[in-house]
Amino acid sequence: HVQLVESGEDSVQAGGSLRLSCKASGYTYPIICMGWFRQSPGKEREGVAGIRRVGSKTYYADSVKGRFTISQDNAKNTVYLQMNSLEPEDTAMYFCAASSRPWACDVWSTYNYWGQGTQVTVS
Repeated sequence: HVQLVESGEDSVQAGGSLRLSCKASGYTYPIICMGWFRQSPGKEREGVAGIRRVGSKTYYADSVKGRFTISQDNAKNTVYLQMNSLEPEDTAMYFCAASSRPWACDVWSTYNYWGQGTQVTVS
């Protein structure tokens, strides 16, 4: 089983930056993709960014391209989400996710492990 723990919860002003971290533990060997999702009140959870564990190919939702960057440190089993030029519309609970399924990392339904979430508020 895989456990995911996010950190980096914070409140920032519009135009600011924030970095989220997610550490994976447990039986991480089968993980193929790591990703970030977000959900704001009244909306469905949406995929934000994904990264392939081998090769580090990245994927982004159109709404965050050019502003968010996903990266990883496999030695630490940690994935990061650098968020720049934040907008109030980015306010949401952000969830770290992992996938052990052999699908592309931007097939958001592939993710089958989830963290508890961390709140990001942009005002």
